Amino acid sequence: MAGERARYPAASTVKDFLRKVSRVTAFLARVSLLISGTGLVLMTAFIAWQVFGRFVLNDTPTWTESYSILLMGWFIFLGAAVGIREGYHLSFDVFLHLVPHKVKMVLHTFSDLIIIAFGSGMIVYGYQLAARTWQSTLPNIGLPGGVAFLAIICGGALMVLFSLERIARRAVGMVTARFAETQLPDEEL
Repeated sequence: MAGERARYPAASTVKDFLRKVSRVTAFLARVSLLISGTGLVLMTAFIAWQVFGRFVLNDTPTWTESYSILLMGWFIFLGAAVGIREGYHLSFDVFLHLVPHKVKMVLHTFSDLIIIAFGSGMIVYGYQLAARTWQSTLPNIGLPGGVAFLAIICGGALMVLFSLERIARRAVGMVTARFAETQLPDEEL
């Protein structure tokens, strides 16, 4: 590391900065997974309560389905964003074993650019949906209709952030996680 600093001081500074950014995005990913896991457990409990209420108490709680659908959006979109950062999404990479390392890096970056475009679309169109439906009310729970689309916006923002991090790390020669790989070495909190 000291020799690298002497030869390329600017690159070393960028890598140090990206290590700090990685700690922040790793924290965001952990919080997102915590929210996702909590949402999954709550959704399961709500559905169990709904079934118990319907078949045992003969009094179906009406709020459980609406809250469960809201929670499902959160754990799906946050979990998908974390999957991008951690490299957990499946990929068809047989072709990548046949090309040189630099071509692999270009293709990985191209993939991340597509994810950025997709995540940006989630932000823009999710915001439009939220804005257009904010004045309506979700049945049974009384929340504004736009609340249903906040998970799309947050998930899209995290996808963009995590993909930008991956591109920046790759640009300075740092590793990025791919499918079935473990935690990145410089993310100790």
